[in-house]
Amino acid sequence: MSFEEILQREAETEIDGKLAEADSRVKQVVSEAEAEAKALLAKHHHRLEAEAQAAIQQARSAAQLEVTIARTQVKGEVLDLVRQKVIAALDETAAQPNYGEILQTLAQEALEAAETAENLVVPPDDEEKLMAWAQHQGLEVKTDSSLRLGVQIECRGGKRVENTLPERLNRAWDTLATEVSKLLWK
Repeated sequence: MSFEEILQREAETEIDGKLAEADSRVKQVVSEAEAEAKALLAKHHHRLEAEAQAAIQQARSAAQLEVTIARTQVKGEVLDLVRQKVIAALDETAAQPNYGEILQTLAQEALEAAETAENLVVPPDDEEKLMAWAQHQGLEVKTDSSLRLGVQIECRGGKRVENTLPERLNRAWDTLATEVSKLLWK
């Protein structure tokens, strides 16, 4: 074997060694890069999954809020309808045969709440129904077309005591609405 052949073999061996070392290093770098890429993908996947879960939860919360708002609106509309029906029923009270007795009861309650009653104020259509009662109480009868379904007592000093069915409904409405809600939405 000649010197050239020996050198060539040594050179080839060294080249083969360097190539093998480079190949090994390439495989190691590729393996590390793949591991790093997998870790990054997993990290991004977890982040994206967390973001997706957060978005889903936010959408659920928004939907629940919308449902709650819609239910509240419907309940409000139902309570408004109930109130309208009650007001319509109150309006029909004036046509009832015992309406005069109801007016006298309202007038008596107002009189008891008044300190120095002078006048009984009634709607024009109800003047006759309460004239005798007012005279018996020593009150002058006045009419007021803005008053409906009840009476008002005028006292010395300008104080007024009103006792009407609509006014009583207004005072009691919060309690009534609560009870109606309990009945309708147990």
